[in-house]
Amino acid sequence: MGNRVARGDFEWVYTEQPHTQRRKEILAKYPEIKTLMGPDPHLKWIVSGMVFTQFLACYLVKNLSWKWIFFWAYAFGGCINHSLTLAIHDISHNVAFGNKQAKWNRWFAIFANLPVGIPYSASFKKYHIDHHRYLGGDSLDVDIPTDFEGWFFCTPLRKLLWLFLQPFFYSLRPLYVNPKAITRMEIFNAIVQFSVDLTIYYLWGLKPIIYLIAGTILCMGLHPISGHFIAEHYMFLKGYETYSYYGPLNWLTFNVGYHMEHHDFPSIPGCKLPMVKKIAAEYYDNLPYHQSWIRVLWDFVFDDSISPYSRVKRKCKLAKEN
Repeated sequence: MGNRVARGDFEWVYTEQPHTQRRKEILAKYPEIKTLMGPDPHLKWIVSGMVFTQFLACYLVKNLSWKWIFFWAYAFGGCINHSLTLAIHDISHNVAFGNKQAKWNRWFAIFANLPVGIPYSASFKKYHIDHHRYLGGDSLDVDIPTDFEGWFFCTPLRKLLWLFLQPFFYSLRPLYVNPKAITRMEIFNAIVQFSVDLTIYYLWGLKPIIYLIAGTILCMGLHPISGHFIAEHYMFLKGYETYSYYGPLNWLTFNVGYHMEHHDFPSIPGCKLPMVKKIAAEYYDNLPYHQSWIRVLWDFVFDDSISPYSRVKRKCKLAKEN
């Protein structure tokens, strides 16, 4: 368990991200893909059902022993909460109500955030746009681990610990790498979230709160669904910085596994990304992809060539704000 990773730095490149050019080529050849852009009419109902399922679960777990609180948080509630964070990811691209109703998307994301237990959706939106615009951008894409993470988490045991601590690194890294001013929407997000948390505590006590927050932390850490964090952009093959996964866990994660397709067309909702692959098959069929998120986690821990340093990085010029 003590073999150190040989890589001592990120994979620096001096080319633009590949998604922009591929998007242009695909749209030129298959303009019908534009018809897939727009809101997903089912998303708001699916998300609402998940939110109310978690509120029901809060009532059901209020008298359970602590061991069962953590069991159900990991086995059930955390899976729903992780899925909700990926719904928030989709909503951040305005696919719940469309681009013309941007505020409705922001408010609905705050609603989807409620079972997560911690205010998250408004901050995610603020940084996620940079992840797409400046993929791999030094000091701009906060999805990239810090130099400390790459340097320290360099053995199998440390990489395992890093996976467990992923929720903390994802939430704290932006404050160090690319701090931004707090927005009114973030304040509103926090007020609504903590008001609901206090209401649940008043009605049913502390255990439902622990059930929600523990589920979020545990299932965004060392959990099969969390394999998508590593699968999406860690460089398993030199020269490839984005990978898709086409397995059954997409059913629980709003097709986030179709990640190559998503970065090519972020305005297409997850439910329609399989159609992108079907229409433009020659652009995707020959690209490397992952077959198992569990295998991704295993390889990340035990493969000496893979670590938090296994990310493509580039210098990016700031786009002009409108």
